[in-house]
Parts: sequence; structure tokens; C-alpha cells
Amino acid sequence: MAFEAFFASIVTMELRAIATHWAAARGSKRMPAWGDIDPVTIGRNLRYVWAWRYDAARESFIGRLAGEDIVRAFGKSPRGKPMHEFFTPETYEAYLPWHLRVIEEPAFLYGSGRVYHRVGRNFTGERIMLPLAENGTRGDGILGATYYLMNSGATAAAEQPGSFPDKVAFFPLLGGGAACESSG
Repeated sequence: MAFEAFFASIVTMELRAIATHWAAARGSKRMPAWGDIDPVTIGRNLRYVWAWRYDAARESFIGRLAGEDIVRAFGKSPRGKPMHEFFTPETYEAYLPWHLRVIEEPAFLYGSGRVYHRVGRNFTGERIMLPLAENGTRGDGILGATYYLMNSGATAAAEQPGSFPDKVAFFPLLGGGAACESSG
């Protein structure tokens, strides 16, 4: 029932729609493959989506996709770039363990708060990360999405320098596909 608990934590309808698509795309498999994700179904919410492919031989995540709101937040696209080149070293060290846990455990990640504080942006929002697997069982990629709103200057001034108030929770992916999880 981990997907249900993860889904219940999501507030925004945009991210709920993306999570719903992930669940439908996996069918009876434990996790969907990248090819199971349909951008047409995601529709206008594609602007919040980002994705990484895990290259096990290099032990590196490679950017696969970034929607327009993600590119706007970073000022660049991660497409085709190794994660360690896309992020600053400090940001990479903070984000890498989250990404590895999502594919290795596998698990869902839900985050909220100042979601881009680590990259110098004063945005409040939600983030989700969902595992992908070409073979349906072993995680090798991440479908993520971040919905954010810009905070006012007064909010930024009130924040403590060096604080990272975005909070994350992990929900272990249990069992097989949707049919297996709902029966347990």
C-alpha cells in the first residue's frame, strides 16, 4: 500500500495526475519502463516533469528530460548531461542519495517546502520521484516532477542562510504492480 500512502501525501493536482499516470503505465509490472510513460497523457503537466536515466556502468545519472518550468528554475536543461555536471558539487552530494534510494530500494520520494533552496531559488512547492525500470523490476531511472511557486522577497529575507527547509519522505515500493499492492 506504499503507493497509496505516497499518493495521499501529494497536495497539488498536477503532481497527483503525474503519479496517477505512473501507476497506470506500470500495469501489472512492479515499475513502468521509460517507454511506458506517455507525454500525451501527461499533457500540460509535462512542464513540471524531469527524468534521469541511471547508467550502472558509469554509476551516474544522465538527464533525459526537463519540462519548461524545470528549465526555467535552473536556467538550463539537464538533457544528456551527467548529474554531477549539471548540479554544483554541494547540490549533487545532497540530491544523489535521494535518487539512488529511489532506484535501489526502490521507493517513492515526496518532498515539500523550499524545493530549490539548494540551487539558490526561493520557490516553495512539492517534488515527487518515481522509479522506472526497463525490465519492470530493477530500477534504472527516475520520473520526477516539481511544482513550485516563487516566494516574495520578504520571505527570502526571513530565511536563515544555510538552512534547507525542504523536507522529504520515502515510501518503499512494495510487491508487484498495482494489482499486487492493492491486494495486500
